[in-house]
Amino acid sequence: MQKLIWPAVLLAGLLVSACGGGSDDPAPAGSPPPPVLTPPTPTPIVPEQATMSELGRELFFDTNLSSPAGQACATCHDPAAGFADPDSDMPTSEGVMAGRFGGRNTPTAAYASLSPVFEFTNDPAVDPAVFFYVGGQFLDGRAADLVEQAKGPFLNPIEMANPDKAAVVNKVRNSAYAGKFVYVFGADAFADSEVAYDNIATAIAEFEKSPELNPFSSKFDFFQKGMVTLNAQETLGLDVFQKKGKCATCHLLPETLPAPMDPPASFTDFRYFNLGVPKNPNNPFYTQDMAFNPDGASFIDNGLGAEVQVATKNGKFKTSTLRNIELTAPYMHNGVFATLEEVVDFYNTDDPPAPEVDNDITADVGFLDLTPDEEAALVAFLKTLTDGYVVP
Repeated sequence: MQKLIWPAVLLAGLLVSACGGGSDDPAPAGSPPPPVLTPPTPTPIVPEQATMSELGRELFFDTNLSSPAGQACATCHDPAAGFADPDSDMPTSEGVMAGRFGGRNTPTAAYASLSPVFEFTNDPAVDPAVFFYVGGQFLDGRAADLVEQAKGPFLNPIEMANPDKAAVVNKVRNSAYAGKFVYVFGADAFADSEVAYDNIATAIAEFEKSPELNPFSSKFDFFQKGMVTLNAQETLGLDVFQKKGKCATCHLLPETLPAPMDPPASFTDFRYFNLGVPKNPNNPFYTQDMAFNPDGASFIDNGLGAEVQVATKNGKFKTSTLRNIELTAPYMHNGVFATLEEVVDFYNTDDPPAPEVDNDITADVGFLDLTPDEEAALVAFLKTLTDGYVVP
């Protein structure tokens, strides 16, 4: 019997037809329509009662909100370090990506809520013709207020390095405290990433206004209330601070002490000045990849001037609060001074180092003619500004 040999193409077609592979064939009459696939409905987030400040605290300490995970706001604003960077051996802070450093010393987040909104204004009681910049957040005032400040680090590639706002929002949505977020901001709190991101910053700002960051619990605070006295060296230091040292010109406190009826001292006027601080050759920002610092070692930090695009403001930085100054080393915008003694010596020297920006340097730096005992007393007084003092 002759053997039939089927052409390969025909055989393949028959096999496909037999297996139902002909997707264009009409369905048999009466067949049910194919199922419509829909994505699974997300499990609703159960609200969990919390205040906005409590939610903000969760966000502030959450190390999952960086990319990769590992860095929180509190990493560079550690309570044990006066809400500044605990790594006092480095002049600037390292971000979540190993080896990436910012260009500036991390300022304390404590008492940052005292700063007014950034503005260009005057003081009619002193001189209505003189206008100046005051307030804001960051050392150059580039964020108008605490909410705007809180938005910055999450997306900064040198800090927490998230690719976009949606990535941050998604991490909060999947966090253990997502219910608190929904309780505070509503059932649709995660529906819009832009709105949710703004609310994340709003909650962090609310936490930064809390007593945890604003305890006013230093020995000086109890002295201002008339509850304790300063020792002899601290008393001399206060006198130097108010008079010969000219510190109180910018780091404000009541003129007459004790002053129990006055509000707690801020120890800053929130204005911007060039102190003539020298460059810090050990600043790791100078060796960063060109994507982050194209100027390399020749980088000049113009501070406020760069932010407002006014050359006469180059080299000016916001007056920092002196509260918890004992805990927040190193000092100045670039961390050039490692100790309080070095800072006081810089203010007192009659042979200052070359400034990073030689522009409108304040006359209150240098040539103070303080004795070694007065310098030591000034440092002793500054240490009375550390929170957590226990009244005997």
